[in-house]
Amino acid sequence: MQFHDCFIRGCDASVLLESKGKNKAEKDGPPNISLHAFYVIDNAKKALEDLCPGIVSCADIVALAARDAVALSGGPTWDVPKGRKDGRISRATETRQLPAPLFNLSQLQQSFSQRGLGLKDLVALSGGHTLGFSHCSSFQNRIHNFNSTLDIDPTLNPSFAASLRQVCPMHNKVRKAGATMDSTATTFDNAYFKLLLQGQSLFSSDQALLTNPKTMAMVSKFASSKGKFEKAFVKSMIKMSSITGGQEIRLDCKVVR
Repeated sequence: MQFHDCFIRGCDASVLLESKGKNKAEKDGPPNISLHAFYVIDNAKKALEDLCPGIVSCADIVALAARDAVALSGGPTWDVPKGRKDGRISRATETRQLPAPLFNLSQLQQSFSQRGLGLKDLVALSGGHTLGFSHCSSFQNRIHNFNSTLDIDPTLNPSFAASLRQVCPMHNKVRKAGATMDSTATTFDNAYFKLLLQGQSLFSSDQALLTNPKTMAMVSKFASSKGKFEKAFVKSMIKMSSITGGQEIRLDCKVVR
C-alpha cells in the first residue's frame, strides 16, 4: 500500500481517500484493485485520535503499518522517520503513474529515477513482491498471445506457465482469479528472487530485472543472501517513504479536513 501511495503525490496517504461525487479517488484506480484492509489504517487512526488528537498523520500510519506488515511476516524491522503530512487530492486517473506490470527495465528505471530512486532501490523494492497476490489481468500478457509467433513468454518456466494458464484461462470470467506473488506469499523472505532466476515470476516487470547485467547481479545477490536483501530493502523503504507530499493532518483517513 505504501508503494502505491508514495509513487503518486509523495507519501501523503492520498491512497486512503474515498471517491466523492464525480471524483474517483486513487483507491478505485485499476492498479489499486489488489489493495485491501484499509480498515487496519482506520482502526489505528481512531485509536491514535483518542489518545493524541490531530498529532499523527495518516501518511505516518501507512509508513508504520508497512514496516509492521513486513516484520510480522518474518522480515526485518526498522525505525520509521515520522512527520509526514496528509494530502488533499486523490485522483484515480493519476494511478497511471504507477510502474505497470508490463514495464521494461528502461521504463521502470525512468519511473524510479523521477522519484529520486536508483537501480538498487528498484531491485530491492521489487522484492516486496515476496508478499501478496496478483489478479490475472496483471500477467495475462505472458501466458496468452505473448507475441505474433508465441502464445507463452519463453522466459517463463513451462510447468509454471501451465499452472498459471489453468488458474487464468484465455477468457477468464472469475474476477478474483489470480496467483500469489511467490511460493511463500505470507512470509517475507528472498524466495521471490530465487523463483525469478528459475523463470517463475509473474510480471513482465519482474522478468525485466534479468535483462541488465547490473540488476541481474543484484537479483542473484539477493537470491543467495536473505540478509543482504533485507538490509537493502530497509534502506530503500526509508528512502521511498521520505518522498514528501501532503499539507495537513486528517482526523479521518478517508476524508480531507
